[in-house]
Amino acid sequence: MTHDQVVIVLTTAAWSGGVGLVGGLVVWMARRASVRWLTVGVATVAILAVVAGTLATAHAMFISSHDVGVIGLVAAVAGVVALAFALAVGGALARWSRRLRDEARRFGESGEFANDASGPAEFAALSEELRNTSERLAQSRSRELALEQSRRELVSWVSHDLRTPLAGLRAMTEALEDGLADDPTRYHAMMRTEVDRMVRMVDDLFELSRIHAGVMRLSPQPCALGDVVSEALAGADSVARARGVRLGGEVEEDVLVTADPAGLSRVVSNLLMNAIRHTPADGVVEIRGRAVPAGVELSVTDACGGMREEDISRVFDVGWQGSAARTPGPFDSRDGAGAGLGLAIVKGIVEAHLGHVAVTNHDPGCRFLVTLPG
Repeated sequence: MTHDQVVIVLTTAAWSGGVGLVGGLVVWMARRASVRWLTVGVATVAILAVVAGTLATAHAMFISSHDVGVIGLVAAVAGVVALAFALAVGGALARWSRRLRDEARRFGESGEFANDASGPAEFAALSEELRNTSERLAQSRSRELALEQSRRELVSWVSHDLRTPLAGLRAMTEALEDGLADDPTRYHAMMRTEVDRMVRMVDDLFELSRIHAGVMRLSPQPCALGDVVSEALAGADSVARARGVRLGGEVEEDVLVTADPAGLSRVVSNLLMNAIRHTPADGVVEIRGRAVPAGVELSVTDACGGMREEDISRVFDVGWQGSAARTPGPFDSRDGAGAGLGLAIVKGIVEAHLGHVAVTNHDPGCRFLVTLPG
């Protein structure tokens, strides 16, 4: 590099750098202004830095006043064009910013965000993130509303289901106190049955509260699926006979599953009792178990005639019983019917084992399918 070139570079750097430093300080002090004017300010500083460097170099090179005037005129025209372009870009940035601000305000008011991907990549990324946040908040609100509705239904249903046996107990105790009971022994047996039913209901509520609170303790160990199913069938046999329901099915031999024995037994028993309650006389309830690549698969099929599609999505909700009739039937006190907590408990226990439970319509009724890791 020649001496003249060094002089030109240093002169231009000094003048342009000085203008840029002063202009940058001014822009920084006005950083809270509109993005439109900040853009114009940056463009103005850049233009002045170029003009200052050019004029200083021209003076150092002893260029004629005519040539300096030409250079100044060219710089002025270019500066006007650059400022107009900067003003247009700044205006567009301001519009995009206001639009994003308005959408954010509506998002705060309604919880819904209309994604507008116009503008620079940063604005588009921010808009997309706000849209994702809107969807997550909507899902969270839906879950909260569903949980709140479930809690309200549970309180209402449990209150109703407790009121019925309590009213019966009160009537029977009054009859015994007044000496109007013609068969006190039968009254005592009926009272014991109702008390047992309420105890089971309270136990179910306690179990469900532990599941929802995440404090249910599991002690996983290898269990023979066939033994668990055999015990559940033996326990449900008397209820099935009383209803005229036949129990059947099979479990593959030597199928082992790592699970909490008490929890797994509760799952199978609840599914069997649910199937028996909804199967008419002379119907068949089948339970089958087998090993699958994902682990172990257990299915319970009843003869209830199937469910409506809108009911399938609610079958595991707390308190859902699939019927508007809340008064227990003639066998409910013996088969453990409560406030519709059995299937909710099944889902909680299965998911605590990192498994999955689902229900589908399967002629002649419904099939509950439980999949557990091996």
